[in-house]
Amino acid sequence: MKITSGQFAPIVFGILLATGSSSGHAQRSGTTSPASQPSVAATSPATQIIKVAGLKEPVQILLDRWGVPHIYAMNQDDVFFAQGFNAARDRLFQIDLWRRRGLGKLSSVFGAGFVEQDKATRQFLYRGGLEKEQKEWLSYGKNANRIATNFVAGINAYIDLIAADPKRMPFEFSYFGYTPEKWAAEDVVRIRSHGLTRNAISEVARASVACRADLKSDEIRAPLSPKWETKVPEGLDPCLPKDLLKVFSLATQGVIVSGKSSPTGTTPRADLGQELQIATVNADPNIETTEGSNAWVIAPSKSATGRAILANDPHRAFSTPSLRYIAHLSAPGLDVIGAGEPALPGISIGHNGTIAFGLTIFSIDQEDLYVYELNPANPMEYKYQGAWEKMRTIKETIQVKGGEPVNVELPFTRHGPMIFIEKEKNRAFAVRAGWLEPGMAPYFGSIDYIYAKNFTEFKQAMLNWGAPSENQVYADTAGNIGWAPGGLTPIRPNWDGLLPVPGDGRYEWAGFLSGDKLPSVYNPKRGWFASSNEMNLPPDYPYRERKLGFEWANTARIQRASELLAKPGKFSIEAMMKMQNDVLSVHARRVISLLKALRSSDANTMAALSLLTRWDARETPESAATALFEVWMSRHLGVAFKDAVLSAAGAGIVAQPNIEAVINGLENPLILFGKDAIKKRDQVMLVSLKAAFESLQQLYRMNGRSADSSQWRWSDLHFALIEHPLANAVDAATKAKLNVGPMTKAGGANTLNVSSYNAATFQQTGGASFRIVVDVGNWDSSRAINTPGQSGNIDSPHYRDLAEKWSKGEYFPLLYSRKMIDDAAEQRFELQPAK
Repeated sequence: MKITSGQFAPIVFGILLATGSSSGHAQRSGTTSPASQPSVAATSPATQIIKVAGLKEPVQILLDRWGVPHIYAMNQDDVFFAQGFNAARDRLFQIDLWRRRGLGKLSSVFGAGFVEQDKATRQFLYRGGLEKEQKEWLSYGKNANRIATNFVAGINAYIDLIAADPKRMPFEFSYFGYTPEKWAAEDVVRIRSHGLTRNAISEVARASVACRADLKSDEIRAPLSPKWETKVPEGLDPCLPKDLLKVFSLATQGVIVSGKSSPTGTTPRADLGQELQIATVNADPNIETTEGSNAWVIAPSKSATGRAILANDPHRAFSTPSLRYIAHLSAPGLDVIGAGEPALPGISIGHNGTIAFGLTIFSIDQEDLYVYELNPANPMEYKYQGAWEKMRTIKETIQVKGGEPVNVELPFTRHGPMIFIEKEKNRAFAVRAGWLEPGMAPYFGSIDYIYAKNFTEFKQAMLNWGAPSENQVYADTAGNIGWAPGGLTPIRPNWDGLLPVPGDGRYEWAGFLSGDKLPSVYNPKRGWFASSNEMNLPPDYPYRERKLGFEWANTARIQRASELLAKPGKFSIEAMMKMQNDVLSVHARRVISLLKALRSSDANTMAALSLLTRWDARETPESAATALFEVWMSRHLGVAFKDAVLSAAGAGIVAQPNIEAVINGLENPLILFGKDAIKKRDQVMLVSLKAAFESLQQLYRMNGRSADSSQWRWSDLHFALIEHPLANAVDAATKAKLNVGPMTKAGGANTLNVSSYNAATFQQTGGASFRIVVDVGNWDSSRAINTPGQSGNIDSPHYRDLAEKWSKGEYFPLLYSRKMIDDAAEQRFELQPAK
């Protein structure tokens, strides 16, 4: 789909120019520079004493000046109880929304507009029978049930507190006229659809290409790695219905509310639920939704500190509050600090005083779409092994704010939730997802590895890791480093998982690959290991037999990380922070090398060539070349490339080609361009570059700005606006309080400092909201950042105080020792057991 420059110019320039500042609502926090230690607090922190039913012994929570809670308990039951209590104190609306979304209970507070999402979500709940299946709880570690029980008891204790003291109620509940609900321990593991999904969407896209063109064309959309050639499974009609994935998308997307709001934003609206609607599911191929991460570890031999260093920056879609929450849990037998998701107990990224750990996505294929022939006499029966098998249905009632309850029937096949019936072809479709198996609650497995004290224990914990499938990087105080991926791997004896398959019994999972069949690395000779979601299976790995997965992130980030880490010399903590914020584009560097040989008689084309060939490929906010490069990449080059190398049918169905497939094709023109390949390749580049240059000229003129390319800036187009899920359902003044930004943001979709964006507006959609660099052994020298702030309460000083630091690539000290924490504490909560 081609988008003219005039379609986005008013939006982008209107936001940035009207503010008069790129920082928007971000406020300078007055914190220390990245490398400095915090100074001693001038006064004792303010103390709140809170009586809490459910505690065994007193607990202290020290909140440091960056909003990080340090929780000190005399036993582990209390430390997880206090973690839940504190999560509710700082993020109650977020975790209540997380629970309601995950359980399919949004309609009860937002109205009839959410019934379809609730229905879809309920189909993807874990329904394995928790009371009887100890296997489910034991999958996460021997104390999983106890930890979850204490954690949700802490959440519920805070809900009781605000019921008795309503002034503590977060803004969102009052504005929308409802109250938070209490949790059950099983909510933690029943909810599965918040985790990152795998390739069901790509299976459908590949089938669509196979239907309208051929599978060779699909290599431009999604190249496969390691080397692999897929084929249409026997018996599959790849021509699939248009809305096939609507239910799946509703079940797995977040909550974005739109609709009318109170005129003043100050009065609770009991009737508001009747007016709210779920935001439309966005399947626009121009919106980049990168879900990846960077992580690396270096051995003491590569470190300026003489100790191992671990760095991690997970990439997810942005929202406020942040997906991640930094916390410190200290009790006898446990002293762990780092980030997790606020609705889950434990820490998934950080250190425990002996080992450090960080994660990225490891692309195991954990999903399959099954296609069934329906019984013409009974559409609730499907053919399986030559006989008609009846779908199982579950009847439930969805409560609706402002309306009558809605009774629904949720259909399931033997493989999983049935998501679509195609009457025209008498077919039904269901999803089988590994993450609906026992032990697959996303990220909950971290409560086991946070106790590990060496690589053997860490790997043992990772053997049972389920979802999402992860690369785990590791370092310890003895100077060891390593890599231990984990994730449930379905065994597919007779197919590869890249396309939907008939559900008639011929394509069945033959169990799951044992965790010890995954590769790993311990103390590599080169002294470092890095992961950026690339295909990282060792050359001798038997991938053809095990078929873990064939769809991975492109190699730009890992190429840049590897070339930096392979440089001679040693790396400091500061160097690791700088590396996380690196904005050199490997893709730009590769394309520039092709442009240097090109010439044109057209003045605009030559101006564009001059701008890019003189560029150092660093995507900085003030760069004119970056603006041109990104407009060219996201709007012009890919379209011109696919039109040149694919058939008309292929070009019509492949919406946006894979950027690495495009660059590989340009570098090796003889493979795809046919006769006169180099001439055709050069023409594609020159014509599309001219179009990009002229579209930028037009954009600037439309906004009353100079069309002179020397005046262009990437920051004129690209910005970060971190949005609250309810921002589009409130008045303008309240929206300004809820959202954070716009802010200037460096980088692009494929730099180490990931800044994925919507190509229609150039608004950043994803990247690293949380970063951590761990000085393994000298823990107080570790650094972290979260954005926009630690708190989800809009009146808290920690709601947006980290946003400007994050946008500039700055950090704060992730303090671990008690003395340093005491010195930096600004608030103290004394939780005392109520009689």
